[in-house]
Amino acid sequence: MNLKDYKDYGDVKRLLAECMWAADEELDEKVEQVLAGYIANACTELLGCYENGRLAGIIGFMRHSRKAAEIRHLAVQEQWRGKGIGRKMVEELRRTAEYDTITAETDHDAVGFYRNNGFAVKSLGEKYPGVERFICSLSLNDAERS
Repeated sequence: MNLKDYKDYGDVKRLLAECMWAADEELDEKVEQVLAGYIANACTELLGCYENGRLAGIIGFMRHSRKAAEIRHLAVQEQWRGKGIGRKMVEELRRTAEYDTITAETDHDAVGFYRNNGFAVKSLGEKYPGVERFICSLSLNDAERS
């Protein structure tokens, strides 16, 4: 479900906050800015996955071109983790998108998730002091989307 027109952003904001590195005093403002960016930018999508009528997870991505997209945010409510929600969201993006490539930049904690979902993983090195970052890339072909 597209969350750009969603009415109750409380759960959406909490999930976005889990994806962000920010000091506590800056987090609310950064979450508001990111959410406003998703709502205003025609090149971004913010989608939600629902289980039992509740928002279980979000996936936010940006179209860089007609053939390339970047996952910017992916988070699942704590009670739904380990149940395949993140995998379902990535599979839906793979199935419905017309992209040749999907990428995501992430930290060490999420590398296994992306690798298990078919992404190639490459270290970007220590992008921030003490924090190694990774670029995860998935090349798609028409057979994979059907």
